[in-house]
Amino acid sequence: MVPPRLTVPLILETRERQPDGMGGHSVHWVVLGQVFAAMKAGRGAMRGAEAGPESVAGWTITLRGFAAGDPRRPRPGQRLRMGTRLFRIDSVAEADAAGRYVQVIAEEELA
Repeated sequence: MVPPRLTVPLILETRERQPDGMGGHSVHWVVLGQVFAAMKAGRGAMRGAEAGPESVAGWTITLRGFAAGDPRRPRPGQRLRMGTRLFRIDSVAEADAAGRYVQVIAEEELA
């Protein structure tokens, strides 16, 4: 495997629930750290949303690998941020047999 060029800086965020003081909760995104990635655009699609059609783009994002269970390893349900662009993580798997890199399948939602 030719090593990927991890040149795109991204921010890894995780969802955190916080009590709202009225018996419920609100969701906040907490920054876990910065990672560097290689990004490859996939197929785009249109899907229905509450306010009408919405454009969704799929991405394959390669990051440095960490063992399963390591808190630095991205997980489904987290997201990656590039400025105002958000990439929701759908799945994470090893990109090579040695586990040096992981491949993240993510969706970027465009309103």
